[in-house]
Amino acid sequence: MLHWTACVLLLFLVFGEVSSEREKKTVQTLSRGWGDDITWVQTYDQGLVQMVESKKPLMVILHLEDCPHSKALKKAFSEHETIQKLAKSDFIMLNLLHETTDKNLAPDGYYVPRIMFVDPSLTVRADIVGKYTNRMYTYEPTDMDFLAENMMKAKMLLKDEHEEHDDL
Repeated sequence: MLHWTACVLLLFLVFGEVSSEREKKTVQTLSRGWGDDITWVQTYDQGLVQMVESKKPLMVILHLEDCPHSKALKKAFSEHETIQKLAKSDFIMLNLLHETTDKNLAPDGYYVPRIMFVDPSLTVRADIVGKYTNRMYTYEPTDMDFLAENMMKAKMLLKDEHEEHDDL
């Protein structure tokens, strides 16, 4: 009887430890580590709708959880103060782990990480590119100031184009 009591007690301890481990795991949010203070949309379609309604550009980050390049970029992106501020206030933000059906988001191929901008006219801004000719829409962790400049460019192009059409 004492043997059975010890076995049952041991089982309770083991299952208790397993359940406490489950509680320790962090809940996965839409930010996926790219910036917890940023409001992220869940899908590309939702991003397009919010972009049109808000008249803010959509920034799409395509990445993979286990990709070392994506992980390094995510870390640099989440630590860059200017990028975080711009993303929070001036953009509709989306990060995707899977490709969309919009072929315009892969003008030079399907690679990760890749960052693209879409304006409220539903135009993918293929003219806002990174520094690399073989992967035009990728950024390295050392390129965060350049990415911040491109974010400002996306914002300013939208403003300039909107002002041009106000005269009509």
